[in-house]
Amino acid sequence: MKELKKDTKIALLMGGPGSERDVSIASASGVLEALRNEGFTQVTPVLVDSERPAIPEGTELCYNMIHGTYGEDGGLQSYLEELGLPYTGAGSATSRNCFDKVLTKKFFIDGGVPTPKSETLTAGQLPTLPVPCVIKPPCEGSSVGVHIVYDAAELPAAMEDAARYGKEILVEEYIKGKELTVAIFNGEALPVVHICPRSGFYDMNNKYPSMYGGVGSDYICPADISPEETQAVQEAAVAAYKALNVEIYGRVDVLLTDDGKPYVLEINTIPGMTNASLFPKAAAAAGISYGELCTRIAEASLNQPRG
Repeated sequence: MKELKKDTKIALLMGGPGSERDVSIASASGVLEALRNEGFTQVTPVLVDSERPAIPEGTELCYNMIHGTYGEDGGLQSYLEELGLPYTGAGSATSRNCFDKVLTKKFFIDGGVPTPKSETLTAGQLPTLPVPCVIKPPCEGSSVGVHIVYDAAELPAAMEDAARYGKEILVEEYIKGKELTVAIFNGEALPVVHICPRSGFYDMNNKYPSMYGGVGSDYICPADISPEETQAVQEAAVAAYKALNVEIYGRVDVLLTDDGKPYVLEINTIPGMTNASLFPKAAAAAGISYGELCTRIAEASLNQPRG
């Protein structure tokens, strides 16, 4: 068993080629400061601009903070497994399954996880699900390319926009409810976060207003829901996490209807990790500081078996 020591050589991977590059760099900057404040002396930031990045010689753990494309879709994980280097977070197979929302949906259904009805289409097709419905590119994060369509006349434009991000388009029934998220570490659910966008829905602009010019969102943690609803939401989130065999940690997005029914939307295997992000907020509500959370992720990942 390898032991995480204060002089363990950690390569902190950030950037990547995807639409969430700036968010990745922000997350990594927070993790870098946190780890150094926790006394780790050998943390090296690595800006990733290719699919085979140079990893500093002697690296003992790669701390993956690349959101979205390459960092979250199994590409980086496969490369690090090829190099025989330990890394944080979910493995390559799990990452692929969680990143592709079409695949994720199949695991949810097979695992009995409550999730909205859906259909998978390609460019030029129109949904058979009635409006309102939600149009999503399956392999983008941070709500990139997502449209909530209330009028059937708006469907062609929404489908055309979603088709810019890939061959397949996921269409889901629209579920009206509270937007919640559940951080899970080593299979245990942390306190639920209630996301309250100040305008529209929780898209890139409202997640990162300082970067993208939105009006932002408010967050309530623990969420303002009953103990029974909290239990139902956490159980649904853990069921989703287990259905996809997620390793180490992840964040599960859930909608909760007015009659108390949870619907799982997706799993984020590299959730945002700035000190203001939702995973650290949930950890703080459980009495886990930001620095301690970053350390625990490293500790749990160092000896995680890989494929």
